[in-house]
Amino acid sequence: MYDEIRDRSLFELATSYAQEFISTAFDRNVYPTEEALTNLNQFDEDIPQQPGDAKEILSFLHRHGSPAAVTQIGGRYFGFVNGSVVPAGLAAKNLAIYWDQNTAMQVLSPISSKLEQVVQRWLVQLLGLPADTVAGFVSGSSMANFCGLAAARYRILKNQDWELAEKGLFGAPKVRIVTCTQAHSTVLKAISLLGLGKGNIEWVDVDDEGRIIPEQIPPLDSQTILILQAGNVNSGAFDDFEQICRRAKDQGAWIHVDGAFGLWAAATQNLRHLTSGYQLADSWTVDGHKTLNTPYDSGIVLCADQEALVSALHMTGDYIVTGHDRDGMFFTPEMSRRARVVELWATLRYLGWQGVDELVQGLHERARQFTSALSDAEGFQVLNDVVFNQVLVSCASDELTDKVIAKVQELRTCWVGGSFWNGRRVIRISVCSWATTPEDVSRSADSFKEALAQVLRSNDHV
Repeated sequence: MYDEIRDRSLFELATSYAQEFISTAFDRNVYPTEEALTNLNQFDEDIPQQPGDAKEILSFLHRHGSPAAVTQIGGRYFGFVNGSVVPAGLAAKNLAIYWDQNTAMQVLSPISSKLEQVVQRWLVQLLGLPADTVAGFVSGSSMANFCGLAAARYRILKNQDWELAEKGLFGAPKVRIVTCTQAHSTVLKAISLLGLGKGNIEWVDVDDEGRIIPEQIPPLDSQTILILQAGNVNSGAFDDFEQICRRAKDQGAWIHVDGAFGLWAAATQNLRHLTSGYQLADSWTVDGHKTLNTPYDSGIVLCADQEALVSALHMTGDYIVTGHDRDGMFFTPEMSRRARVVELWATLRYLGWQGVDELVQGLHERARQFTSALSDAEGFQVLNDVVFNQVLVSCASDELTDKVIAKVQELRTCWVGGSFWNGRRVIRISVCSWATTPEDVSRSADSFKEALAQVLRSNDHV
């Protein structure tokens, strides 16, 4: 292996394969062909008895793996809230892969420590958060919500003189959880993992757009965590932070905002109104790999109570060497953790404030284009008020909607998924890629129309 790690041709080969893939990503089918999916069976082999040849392994991976990759980095992937990649961020990630940094402590990776400090400051400025807000760089919204709610749990119990790290939850004072009936699954997962119990949630109804109804929120207190949304996962709608947060703060509640893809609206001129008042919260979550288009995985927890976040993610050890600046492990559950902040830094430095504004606004404009194209098409109905990047579309019946989804996926011009909305089966369109052009939307809308026509021409529809 000493020779291989010095062999530039091995890494140049990997780069050539990567460039071959990315050079065709905007033109190829969005979802793998049936042949590509079948060829994945080539990986079904017993572990080799002897060491292999590195170049042959790369060749095998590229030959059978690349055709089976979903090209979500292109402009016609709308299935989930999966962003593309800003080229500068992807290139920076590639460089950082070779560094292979462990970001637990400053002494382990001074460059990671510095970039985490810088990006934290940039995020606070960009999103208009309280000046003392701190950030933890985690894998995604699942872990970010876990961290934010862990900080909330710590603070609520600490204020009642309950040392959670020492005493645990057995016999602890009650922590109330109040959230809406359409809270994202990652929020529910975090509540479960934290031992707070999904069965203890005080549910609040939502309106027709998926926003929590302020008048139905029960009286809150200092033992309550109120969880709000910046971007409903289906409709993209935002809760009324201005009205809700002021009342919740007066009642002493901890406010957590799940803003996985929607929080970036705060960084724009034209969409900032959607987040008005959200700065009054105590913790927030947001993903870079969604709306901001950083490579996977790039989740961020933001917390205005540094002591609560650090104490909730408690880490000690005689061998630990604390730095004079930032030690990343105090802001995340993990100790060993890759330097995902590198590509986040590169993306933000490349885009700048103006670029972030244009990127996020562009996603909204393409979503509005989808809305117009399908509203005007016979057989389709847009069901939500498109305020951000999410579009919900249905056909005449749930069965027909499902068959159109399947046919769109089969045609492979674009890729979409389905969901349920207000009792109806819907096509869920998530516009998340900087690469999505007006032509991409037109082609995709035409694919929807062709899919519906093919289903109606068949004998298998209702």
